[in-house]
Amino acid sequence: MYEDIEQILFSEEDISRATEDIALRINDDYKGLSPVIIGVLKGSFIFLADLVRKLDIDFTVDFIKASSYGGNTKSSGEVKITSNISSDIENKDVILVEDIIDTGYTLSYITEYLKGFSPHSLRICTLFDKPDRRVVPIKVDYAGILTEDLFIVGCGLDYNEKYRGMPYAGVPKTQFQKIKE
Repeated sequence: MYEDIEQILFSEEDISRATEDIALRINDDYKGLSPVIIGVLKGSFIFLADLVRKLDIDFTVDFIKASSYGGNTKSSGEVKITSNISSDIENKDVILVEDIIDTGYTLSYITEYLKGFSPHSLRICTLFDKPDRRVVPIKVDYAGILTEDLFIVGCGLDYNEKYRGMPYAGVPKTQFQKIKE
């Protein structure tokens, strides 16, 4: 089905193990608490669904949608909130869930935006983290897989809305890599 994937970087088993590890840490950190888990759309929805099925704590889920890519493979650095949360997060523990953290622009912007609602705490969770690409310093509390600076798709990550449903993460063939440059 995905013949145009050049290389599989992380298998379905790698993804599952990383998600399980994050869930165990969240279960420990939030035992007896009821955090609001906010997924950053669209990319986080697959990871978020897998993650919450592994949690043994009480929680609620909400979503926020922001954009900094606009159909490109690199962040523009300009972030826009395109759909807001509906939950009241004042004095609540919040876990912000993202599919991948690259430059940090989007998560930094969303984090500062959410702090305006006065949550009790705010932690960041991501399936993939590219710390070498970080332009804006941001503390990632739960990172599943550290990855190098490659354009990857799958597990919610897309290229022009394709590949999100792949159960593994991979690199598209070279014709897509040229777009990255």
